[in-house]
Amino acid sequence: MAYAFYGWNQGEVPAITSEFGEIWTPCRLYDALFSIWCEYTCAPRLREKWSEENRTLGQCSITAFLAQDIFGGKVYGIPLPGGNYHCYNDVDGCVFDLTSEQFGEKVLNYENNPEQFREVHFAKEEKRQRYEFLKAEFRKKYFKAQVYAKEIQSGKDR
Repeated sequence: MAYAFYGWNQGEVPAITSEFGEIWTPCRLYDALFSIWCEYTCAPRLREKWSEENRTLGQCSITAFLAQDIFGGKVYGIPLPGGNYHCYNDVDGCVFDLTSEQFGEKVLNYENNPEQFREVHFAKEEKRQRYEFLKAEFRKKYFKAQVYAKEIQSGKDR
């Protein structure tokens, strides 16, 4: 798969937890989330603009905090008009933004932005619920893939 999100080529970022099984990279996480991102996981203020052609629209904070669960590091936010922030990840200097494609050709500034905290973002109940849904769907999808891979390895798939 060809990747277009910011930082896709920044190197390997290993997982800091085994909660999700094998070691993940931002590209592998993007692949897993691509089929999970949906209108429901999109920020309510952007839902009418969400489409399968622009899956990453309105997904930034919940995606960045899920990536933080897996890779550690910090979540930063690019200030946007209206007082909102576009969230992205920085893990030991490796900056990546799994949802940058929603901005098309617009160039974003990933330097000197304020750190974002889940306590602030998840004070909005709807955002916490979208994050929990994304994380649960990710776990379900990954768990099924992991079980299938183990069955293939053990010969049960034949």
